[in-house]
Amino acid sequence: MDDIDRIMAVMEAAFDPQWGEAWTRRQVEGSLMMSSTHYRLLDAAGAEPVEDTDAAAFAMVRAAPGEEELLLIATKPELRGRGLGARMIALLAGDARARGADKLFLEMRENNPAVSLYQRQGFTPIGRRKGYYTAGDGTRIDAITFLKIL
Repeated sequence: MDDIDRIMAVMEAAFDPQWGEAWTRRQVEGSLMMSSTHYRLLDAAGAEPVEDTDAAAFAMVRAAPGEEELLLIATKPELRGRGLGARMIALLAGDARARGADKLFLEMRENNPAVSLYQRQGFTPIGRRKGYYTAGDGTRIDAITFLKIL
């Protein structure tokens, strides 16, 4: 099992198809081919998974001078509420600082229940894109942009 297999297994379990937020394997592979895109995996204990061990969570970020953007973050549903998301964000923030970033951005749909995790981890809302996302039933939902100062 390679890391892209691990990412895809978590993504397929974690993202509700009604929102259309999951990426395809091709999108993940294409993004990771860029030197500015980085990822992390965690196992159920919050450590990096060893060879042939499933991932419980993953995240992907894109780096730019002085800042990074959290592109995707997910935890398998049965493992939510165990601190993996908070651990992942702390690791991503450390990685970003090590690469010279002092800001971490993310964008999410307005009704995403992960908002409480992001706010507990120091993200604050800084912008809104009206009707940016489209739900499976055609409903338009605003996107909220968040910033965490590192």
